[in-house]
Amino acid sequence: MNKILNRYLIKGFLKIIFNTILSFIALGVLLNLFEEIEFFKNINVSLALPFALSLSFVPSLIIELLPFIIFLASMVYFLSIRNNTDLISIKTFGYSNLRIVLILSLTAFIFGSLVIFAVNPLTASLVKYYEEKKAQYSRDVDHLVAINKNGVWIKERDKNTLKIITAEKLEGNFLKNISIYVISDKNEIIQRIESNTADITKNPWSLEKAKIYEFTGTNKVLENVSFKYYTENSLEKINSLYKNLNTISFLSLITDYNILNEKGYNKKVLNEQINRFIALPIFLFLMVVLASIFTIGSFKKKQNIYFILVSIITCVVIYYFKDLSLALGQTEKISLTLSVWMPIFVVILFCSIGVIQINEK
Repeated sequence: MNKILNRYLIKGFLKIIFNTILSFIALGVLLNLFEEIEFFKNINVSLALPFALSLSFVPSLIIELLPFIIFLASMVYFLSIRNNTDLISIKTFGYSNLRIVLILSLTAFIFGSLVIFAVNPLTASLVKYYEEKKAQYSRDVDHLVAINKNGVWIKERDKNTLKIITAEKLEGNFLKNISIYVISDKNEIIQRIESNTADITKNPWSLEKAKIYEFTGTNKVLENVSFKYYTENSLEKINSLYKNLNTISFLSLITDYNILNEKGYNKKVLNEQINRFIALPIFLFLMVVLASIFTIGSFKKKQNIYFILVSIITCVVIYYFKDLSLALGQTEKISLTLSVWMPIFVVILFCSIGVIQINEK
């Protein structure tokens, strides 16, 4: 009997989770589609490409929102089994509130683990496809910054020239082994600037002991030149790309940790992302417990609106507290690792108090 009841609880819970995820995917694709159409509005492509890009981008966003999706799905599930008296029926077979919550929380934990190891590699590949496809059409974008296995690539356009900047990696405040290609409106390289380092803390960037090749007129070469390069890109913008690790799966973060660090990815940022993945199943576990605290114990259907409002407010509060914690970590008020776990510690504290009340009902 226990196996049948466990299967019944888990099957119903997973069904609502998948329905909620599908709803979020549909909404996400619809909203992102407008942004993609705006990007391609001056490019002759079919609607299929923006739609495919939206489908590629949204799954990674769903993983980011998964704790809140699980919370909402848990609220819906607990309300459904409470309103149709399934909760009372299950409890007549000796199931306590705490046991029911524990079964569903462990289900969420296992679901989160499967997402990390099985789904995340797929979403990382989809995000990489998304960025590569967008890069293919970057000729219609005046300014573009990208980071791939070959290093940092920057594209800038002014009135008469196109500038392509490549660098091996970002190290602190410096781009290493930088090359700047200046291309005329006739698609001819008219100048190339090379330097071992470029200080990009301020605008203009400072290139010391630069080597400048002139390909017009005398074709002369200037060496050991102090060169100032004016740009619309900043250290903060380039650093933000190194912080975007959505194209790298959890398994790749673990296995290629040293390689990524050598490419310029900061150890603190890599550790933060690894901890975020590790924390995800625990976060999902706690979201189920949190949802149960708000719903289990009352059998009055008229309170459904109250619970819906509570769930929305709770999601907003946790979301902003999570953002605040990450902001404190990124500004070095606290460590990045602590910024990942601090919201979880707070939810654990709240849940530890609420679980006692759940078991008493």
